[in-house]
Amino acid sequence: MQVLQVQLEVGPDPAEVGRARRWARSRLAGSGIEDDEPLAETLILLISELVTNAVVHTGCPAVLRMLFGGAGAGASGAAGTVRVEVADASDCPPLQRHAEGDDTGGRGLELVDGLADRWGWLPEGAGKQIWCEVDRGGPVRVRETPSVVAGQGGEVCEPPSCLFTNLA
Repeated sequence: MQVLQVQLEVGPDPAEVGRARRWARSRLAGSGIEDDEPLAETLILLISELVTNAVVHTGCPAVLRMLFGGAGAGASGAAGTVRVEVADASDCPPLQRHAEGDDTGGRGLELVDGLADRWGWLPEGAGKQIWCEVDRGGPVRVRETPSVVAGQGGEVCEPPSCLFTNLA
């Protein structure tokens, strides 16, 4: 089964997040995921959060990639998985924060954890790649318990036991 990969270079300006969302919507439609589907809304939210994190926290350009297809599309190898990857030039690992009610930030990776079927990060060049996967065939859901996370080396683990513990 073939895998389609598309990518967009994103500038280091927060205004670029809107451009990334518009670009992603058009690519989702081209892959057969319509605007009004819950899956599309979930993927756009995930993309928005990951691109925002890359641009705001690094101040550097980033690369957004989406992979559509069957087996081999993502780390899980699940047929019909959509994988989103955002690579940036920072080698600092992502930190999942827990925002309080009045906080204006700190919810991005909590949203990713709740909406994606799998997510993690790994080194890429001099920087890093943060990725998430959503299975096309399953219902879109918000998890009440933490998801399975892949650490830096790609190992799969149950949080919080090995969330980003292999930082060397």
